[in-house]
Order: sequence, then structure tokens, then C-alpha cells
Amino acid sequence: MRTVRNTFYLALSFIMASHFVNAQEKRASPPANVKATINGTDIIINYSSPSVKGRTIWGDLVPYDKVWRTGANEATTIEFSKDVKVEGKSVKAGKYALFTVPGKDKWKVILNAVPDQWGAYNYDASKDIFSFETKPKSDKMSESLKFGVSDKGTVTMNWEKLKVSFDVKQG
Repeated sequence: MRTVRNTFYLALSFIMASHFVNAQEKRASPPANVKATINGTDIIINYSSPSVKGRTIWGDLVPYDKVWRTGANEATTIEFSKDVKVEGKSVKAGKYALFTVPGKDKWKVILNAVPDQWGAYNYDASKDIFSFETKPKSDKMSESLKFGVSDKGTVTMNWEKLKVSFDVKQG
């Protein structure tokens, strides 16, 4: 009887572990990344890409005037292989969390020194490298959040019918 019970629990454990692995592989907001080389500098953005799914995004799912991880799941990160200037401000080579504070008419973009964190739940403004403001622009519909880097070093985030951009130049 003990062997049957042990076999049952072993099989149940295996099924549960398999389900957990499959659930991890099929995230609702899948991981994505963008890699670009601009004038010899590698720029890498890692993020999780949520979808609109008929929801109201700005001011609802993503509240205005609150720090946002700029994606889903883990905080979005941006990494530079060499020193750069982001919107004219010097930034050392390294990996940073990329947070934003969405607003109706302007957004605050934040580079934070703690790249490996879940969401913005433990966001600490004292760890900010710097921040700047940018204006969101209307754009064509993008069901899933997407980042891109142009040949000239403009980083763009598109989601729903909105686009937010900033420039990265040689340091």
C-alpha cells in the first residue's frame, strides 16, 4: 500500500512540476528584447510585452502619475556597452532599470541603478541615475508593447496608440 501511495505522490508531483514549467514558458506577457549597435555602442533592452486585449491602457491599466516598470513582470532594463549620452546627459556603460511615469501630456523617463527587480514594487528613487521628461505622441495601433532602436539611436516604445521616444548618442 505504501508503494502505491508513494507512486501516486511521485506521479502527482511530476504532473504539477510539468504544469509549472509550461506555465512559465507561456507567460501572458512574453519576454522580448531589442539589440542594436549604434556607432560601435551596443544597446540592449529587455522587457516583457503585455497586450492590449481590449483594455483601456493609459490612465487605467497603467495609471497616470505613478512609476511604471515600462512593461510587465520584471522591470524593463536598458544596457549600454560604452558610455553614452541619453537626452544629452552622460551615462556610464552598464545595465539600468528603465522606469517611466506616464502622464496625459508628458512622461517622465527614469534610469535606475537597480536593474534586477520585479516590477516597480521596490522602486527606490534614491537609486535613480537621472530622469527627464518627454512628450508622448499618437501612433498606429500596436496590440503588444514593443521597443525599437533606430539607426540614429532613438529608442522608441510603442503600445496601444501611443509612442514615447528618447535619444541615445555616443558618450
